[in-house]
Amino acid sequence: MEYRFLRGGDPPCSNFARLDRFQESHRPFLRVHEDANDYWVMTDHDAILEGLQHPELFSNSVMVPIEPNPPYKWIPMMLDPPEHGKWRHVLGLYFSPGRVSKLEDAQRAFAAELIEKFRENGSCDFYADFAAVFPTTIFLQIMGLPTDKLEDFMRWEDKILHATPESDPDRSIALNAMLEVMGYFSGLITQKREDPGARGDDIVSHAIEWKIDGEAPSDNDLLSCMLLLFMAGLDTVAAQLSYAFYHLATHPCDREKLVADPSKASEAVEELVRAYAIVQTARIATKDMDFHGCPIKKGDIVAFPLGMANRDPNEFSRGGTVDFDAPRPRHISFGAGPHRCLGSHLARQEMTVALQEWHRRIPDYEIADQSVVSEHSGGVYSLDRLPLRWKV
Repeated sequence: MEYRFLRGGDPPCSNFARLDRFQESHRPFLRVHEDANDYWVMTDHDAILEGLQHPELFSNSVMVPIEPNPPYKWIPMMLDPPEHGKWRHVLGLYFSPGRVSKLEDAQRAFAAELIEKFRENGSCDFYADFAAVFPTTIFLQIMGLPTDKLEDFMRWEDKILHATPESDPDRSIALNAMLEVMGYFSGLITQKREDPGARGDDIVSHAIEWKIDGEAPSDNDLLSCMLLLFMAGLDTVAAQLSYAFYHLATHPCDREKLVADPSKASEAVEELVRAYAIVQTARIATKDMDFHGCPIKKGDIVAFPLGMANRDPNEFSRGGTVDFDAPRPRHISFGAGPHRCLGSHLARQEMTVALQEWHRRIPDYEIADQSVVSEHSGGVYSLDRLPLRWKV
């Protein structure tokens, strides 16, 4: 069994099964050699949590373990304190609980509209028809991007985040797609600067007036920030929904609990994102240290898979088993420390709305063809397809 950051075409939930096996056999760390790169993987909940909480030990300037010298800088994710905090202060205003809660009615209406498009068909590809459309369209509106270009945006996102060693061995396709996204944002920002009438109440329109620590950011930094928001907003919730509905399609008892009591949806979301934590991130060590017994040298790359932390039986006795009736878990699916996910409130609300609106209309369903369900790994785990069917 080989640990790899990038994989593709595996059966569903293979990534989580591998995490469980590696955690059992290599605690609290393991050494990995992948595509000419060597890096450490922390496999213990406490080690992963501590690593994420201490940027003075592990810098965010590297986030992909097989890219030790990244030719890009995602802002503010790849910044360390105090620079990181200056950007986060500005961005946090757009994802506060109060601001996010005002979107709920529109989210419910849109979720219902999407579901009604295919409900009478008795089947759909859940990923393509719902997961990849519902949260991404909402995020495009928050950003101020045209929703009729969703397919184009998703193609860029797929090239950046879903590449495999076979499809993009030198990462050139992903890097070119990043440049294309930044080029698109450059044109949009120029348009809004030149034409105040083109501005709206959205992130891109506001960004041209941003002040970071009292000064306007450079165009390059602004575009790097837009790129990060683009990647995060168009991928993570869609991926998380794919695993949530795979679980519910294969665990009818859990599904029946949501149908019987829709108010349990928010608790179900917490348990689903705990058991199926989709993000695996990395950092670069800032100094030599003995970290939980691991002999780390300055400049070493260290991976922190959130799924290992959340499924660690030393922290959660049920491990990878989902239990909607368990006490609300203190998981780290949205990260920990200064870089904890800015969009966690939005993600939670979108997932809760999706669970409630779907099961209100389609309470009983199953996977139509298990053989075509596959997943990929990288910075974010996700299913590629999820064909569902139900009686009409």
